[in-house]
Amino acid sequence: MVMWYTTYWWCSCKVGGEGKKMKNRKLYLATLASVLGPMSFGFVLGYSSPAIPELTKIEDSRLRLDDNQASWFGSIVTVGAALGGLFGGWMVEKIGRKVSLMLCALPFVSGFTIIIAAQNVWMFYVGRMLTGLASGITSLVVPVYISEMAHEKVRGTLGSCVQLMVVIGIMGAYLGGLFIDWRWLAICCSIPPTLLMVFMSFMPETPRFLLSQGKRREAVESLRFLRGPDAPVEWECARIEEACDEQGSKFQLSDLKDPGVYKPLVIGIMLMIFQQMSGINAIMFYAENIFEQAHFKQSDLASVIVGLIQVVFTAVAALIMDKAGRKVLLIISGVAMAISTTAFGVYFYLMSLLPEPHGDLAWMALASIAVFITGFALGWGPIPWLIMSEIFPVKVRGFASAVCVLTNWSMAFIVTKNFQDMMNLLTSAGTFWLFASMCILNVIFTMVFVPETKGKTLEQIEATFRGMSGP
Repeated sequence: MVMWYTTYWWCSCKVGGEGKKMKNRKLYLATLASVLGPMSFGFVLGYSSPAIPELTKIEDSRLRLDDNQASWFGSIVTVGAALGGLFGGWMVEKIGRKVSLMLCALPFVSGFTIIIAAQNVWMFYVGRMLTGLASGITSLVVPVYISEMAHEKVRGTLGSCVQLMVVIGIMGAYLGGLFIDWRWLAICCSIPPTLLMVFMSFMPETPRFLLSQGKRREAVESLRFLRGPDAPVEWECARIEEACDEQGSKFQLSDLKDPGVYKPLVIGIMLMIFQQMSGINAIMFYAENIFEQAHFKQSDLASVIVGLIQVVFTAVAALIMDKAGRKVLLIISGVAMAISTTAFGVYFYLMSLLPEPHGDLAWMALASIAVFITGFALGWGPIPWLIMSEIFPVKVRGFASAVCVLTNWSMAFIVTKNFQDMMNLLTSAGTFWLFASMCILNVIFTMVFVPETKGKTLEQIEATFRGMSGP
């Protein structure tokens, strides 16, 4: 056994070092096809920003939204996404990662079609609920699909493309809203999920899922497609197969007693809670007003600027993920967000003391937005989703990922719907200082409990939680 691992390690080093045998081109192609899902998800999130102002002023009284309806138009997506996370966890185990991803295109397109054809406000709600359902499935399936396809040398970069495509989708919706009305924007938002279904039909299922189903021949073919014809796919297949055999075939609730299951599950849940409690939704909520106070009169253009900052620094995170490591970026990100939310609290406190808004203070808030969005994009935006896809054993990956996705979207709904109540109870300054304290806690949590997964195979990460040395 030692000789087998030594041989595999030597071969892996040779392949990684010389780059002559392992080919990544088709791996990148499969990743590109799959991340059309997160792009679709980004269009769903971004759609409400340009659509709501139009729909609150539309002449047709059947479609006109009041303040309460506009709030539900934006937030009902998170309800659908929470349900989608649960449904997605069942789908990935029953029908596989690839087919689940293809099928989630249906509620995306159906939802936008209902919005386009809407005759009343309830049709808007149904359409948004369906696109939210698809977004929840996507946010679970795509990270799992990429992590199970990618080898350890590029898994961080490719996994970070999930969040990158989400923010590209958001910015795409913002840009589209500058030039076209809400119906044409919904038509444009239907294009990425349509392409997703078409392109994914040519991509393989993940080798780990195929091996968990006892389909070794198909797993070898999948690996050969992803790694190239000359890569040592038999060695990699044997390593994955051995890990699957050690775990057993089916997940049972009694498995939650296993430290190799409950430890990563707790870490995954806490990462999702800390992500939503960082204040990201509050910052985005206030961004438009702050840009106006800083004399950016075109608030829709300001939204595009915020989206562009997210895209640029999420791309930077993707490029450095496999060099800097997940843990370091999470800590840097948490510190940046703690500083900026503290500054936001000071801004609101000083604003409460002044009889009228002061331009210099608005620029202080503007700088805080830039620091916060940069910090979030570098770490706490992409990395919780990436780590979720890396730390769970294959037999509990569907269940554990579903719990994490449900936690994330439930927290998003709670924070979004109760944000105004928090502002009334704690004041604006107190609310942002609460977010700052949560950012400090997430830094401490990361330093103490989150393992570094950079450069490790999924099997090595799993062995770390079981207290063993992985292959």
